[in-house]
Amino acid sequence: MTIRVLLADDQPLVRAALRMVITDTPDVDVMGEAGDGAEAVRLTGELAPDVVVMDIRMPGMDGIEATRLITTGPGTTRVVVLTTFDDDDYVYGALRAGASGFLVKDMALDDILAAVRVVASGDALIAPSVTRRLIKEFAARPATTPPPPPRAELGGITDREREVLTLVGSGLSNAEIAGQLCISVATAKTYLTRLLAKLDARDRVQLVILAYEAGLVAPSGS
Repeated sequence: MTIRVLLADDQPLVRAALRMVITDTPDVDVMGEAGDGAEAVRLTGELAPDVVVMDIRMPGMDGIEATRLITTGPGTTRVVVLTTFDDDDYVYGALRAGASGFLVKDMALDDILAAVRVVASGDALIAPSVTRRLIKEFAARPATTPPPPPRAELGGITDREREVLTLVGSGLSNAEIAGQLCISVATAKTYLTRLLAKLDARDRVQLVILAYEAGLVAPSGS
């Protein structure tokens, strides 16, 4: 099955580079290109791509608002944010808007292509660097600001599932969670599946956000 991709970036050279590498890939096809967020939303509605590779900083409607509109719309399109990570302060906002992962513009094009496949398969891409950005966002809160109360639906998970959620929020992979809890990788995946269902979370990225919002993961270095 061919993965249908929409490229949304205000830099034509970035779009051209991505299109060039995708053109030589038999299982991924570029359906269209957008130069801003509003055009990305419109083309997503028209073309129904599997994945939108979305820049954050674009004129007019930015990538965060475009991501929110796309992921809350009637379709099943998933969004991967493409950003200049070191000077980008919008990671948390984009994840909250529904992005399924983050790519960095200086990544190898083959790595970006591999990440598109991961997201298209229904998984989420959340690198340790993204987790560190989340930590910074929470650490930046004033010391007098109390941590957010646990979401009500967290009361429906077991103690073991809470442990797994905490480790997911810390950026651990399924294999690392299995090693930490002395369980099999298959069992770790089962816990993850249960958490997704119980917390009505779309993917691993949303579980990370829930873990932070519930206060299960404390910012380090704060």
